Amino acid sequence: MSSRPRKPEWLKSRPPSGERFTEIRSTLRDRGLHTVCEEANCPNLGECWSGRNGPGTATFMLMGERCSRGCNFCDVETGGMEPLDPDEPASVAEAVGEIGLEYVVLTSVDRDDLADGGAAHFAETVEEIKRRDPEVLVEALIPDFRGDLDAVERVIEAGADVVAHNVETVERLQWPVRDRRAGYEQSLSVLERVVDSEAYAKTSLMLGVGEYDHEVYRTLSDLSEIGVDVVTLGQYLQPSRSHLEVFEYVHPDVFDVWKRVAEGEFGFLYCASGPMVRSSFKAGELFVEALLRDGKTVSEARAAAE
Repeated sequence: MSSRPRKPEWLKSRPPSGERFTEIRSTLRDRGLHTVCEEANCPNLGECWSGRNGPGTATFMLMGERCSRGCNFCDVETGGMEPLDPDEPASVAEAVGEIGLEYVVLTSVDRDDLADGGAAHFAETVEEIKRRDPEVLVEALIPDFRGDLDAVERVIEAGADVVAHNVETVERLQWPVRDRRAGYEQSLSVLERVVDSEAYAKTSLMLGVGEYDHEVYRTLSDLSEIGVDVVTLGQYLQPSRSHLEVFEYVHPDVFDVWKRVAEGEFGFLYCASGPMVRSSFKAGELFVEALLRDGKTVSEARAAAE
């Protein structure tokens, strides 16, 4: 008899459908673009692409569909790296305009095979989107660039409004959850560099991989201490039987508690917390968009929250 926990009812999602979904998928296919929504089998794909809660949103995945790392939670393929597509920044910017997105999330595979980890390519995409429409808000969900803070700075200087980097899990579980080239302190250093800028700093944490409550609490404390603005917490879902097993399915009430702790005790500007929440999550994006459209600088928003 299997000891695997059974997936509860609250984790069931509707299959993607609708005219808006088809429109976005067709636009991406025509331009040969990848999204983490599809590559990582995000359970919210139908909700985000359908635009039921406002304009549709998509998270573009830059620099190919194969990653140089092999994190045990991730469904993106590893190895066999291909040259960067020099036309990708322009193609993404054109797709953003064609789809009519007002808030764009960019992420990427890890490219440890490149000298700068792909930071320049990432930055060029941000710059191209902003050049075509300065009113579009851009969130850059970046890799750790092997701890190269100059590479992090390159993306910040490109004009991203939000720069995110995910710690993924508590310190004790960095391995086996993440590739050994990643690390808790390395991720904190990336986030700390973002906090020193005029971009909002954002990160994400998966629950259900074997963490203890006191470890989640400590992680939130560490993130708050360095000044991270936005944090998201979601349930880990096993992409296939060859990936890391789910240790437990965390009840929605527990996620609600962590949201109250994050915002009430640690003072994050916003915490999206729930079983279906992912790092690129519509509710979180709408909150950050409201902050940015309000005209306050990051420093002013942080000061007002204190």
